[in-house]
Amino acid sequence: MPLAVYILGLSVFALGTSEFMLSGLLPPIADDMDVSIPQAGLLISAFAIGMVVGAPLLAAGTLRMPRRTTLIALISVFGLGQVAGALAPTYEVLFVSRVVSAFACAGFWAVGAAVAIAMVPKTSRARAMAVMIGGLSIANVLGVPAGAFLGTHLGWRSAFWAVGAASAIALVGVATLIPRIPLPERKPELRRELLIYRDRQVWLAIAITALAAGGVFCAFSYLAPLLTDVAGLDEGWVPTVLALFGVGALIGTVIGGRVADAHLFGVLLSGVVASTVFLAALALLASSAAAVVVLSLLLGFSAFFTAPALNARMFNVAAAAPILAGATATSAFNLGNTGGPWLGGTVIDAGLGFASTAWAGAAMTVVAVGLVALAMRHQRAGRTRVIAKGPDSLEIQGAQTATTATTADSSQR
Repeated sequence: MPLAVYILGLSVFALGTSEFMLSGLLPPIADDMDVSIPQAGLLISAFAIGMVVGAPLLAAGTLRMPRRTTLIALISVFGLGQVAGALAPTYEVLFVSRVVSAFACAGFWAVGAAVAIAMVPKTSRARAMAVMIGGLSIANVLGVPAGAFLGTHLGWRSAFWAVGAASAIALVGVATLIPRIPLPERKPELRRELLIYRDRQVWLAIAITALAAGGVFCAFSYLAPLLTDVAGLDEGWVPTVLALFGVGALIGTVIGGRVADAHLFGVLLSGVVASTVFLAALALLASSAAAVVVLSLLLGFSAFFTAPALNARMFNVAAAAPILAGATATSAFNLGNTGGPWLGGTVIDAGLGFASTAWAGAAMTVVAVGLVALAMRHQRAGRTRVIAKGPDSLEIQGAQTATTATTADSSQR
């Protein structure tokens, strides 16, 4: 695995800490900004909305720009967004700073994922994505709990300052250690890359990713008040439980990344089913502190066990458009990260309680399980049609696939 892939993973640590640390900061932000917890939860959705919109826009806008220069610019804007959040005098300013930071984060994910994929063979795509997602997992192990700890003892703004400092370190790493990647002889064409959206497998991959992510983060976004108000734990436990979620995420990423290249659909199906079971158990056992702590670890594992497979699946079905594939995967994850917290806030506002967010999340993952089964059926049907046409059609299919993969690979070098 090239060193540059690990540098991208380290950069994602800063991005991921900012994206998810609000799960442990909602109560102090709500108190300071004089808003309700569901309103504070919209800051999580704001970041996710920025990711959804920003990923394809920035991917398209930077399609012909040098990759390293693009990454440097994006991580710089992201860091400035953290500073703006730390200084925000009102809820509205904080909201805007989250959207701006999310745009930069989305662009970095999309371009960084395409760079990582281009530097490894197709058989190692899930492992390369696991390294990047590993940065996100470590953020959940260290960054998110550290943010909650800082928020509890030094005020929530200190967490934003800390992420700003981490972004500055990431900027140095990207500027000095990411190699210069020359633009291809044939410049990428947005119109040609947009053709991937004619494939229903791409849309299935988007829906599966959004629902699988959204189901888990519907409950995770409100984990802090669930722990204190329902399970009866002291707020000092919140960083510890968030760290356990991160430990599960890191273990899930490592195992999922190693298995997914050979058993992609097996990882998808088993991981999303496991998330459904754990969410239902969380809803049923929310008043048991021990159960909530254990289930937080298990949810981290199941959510991130599927993440490398979800990313690799998107690059497989959209191989002809690697930049847009990375942007589309980023947008799909954050559609879930937008819809999940919004749905969770809706059921809380309806008076159903914090535990109801787990039921709502389980409903989302049940639909994702059905879509995984549908995608498997479509893929098998496609293979059957090719085989039915005889050996000649198999040779043509293989040649076309190889040509597409070669074109996609060379366009990133």
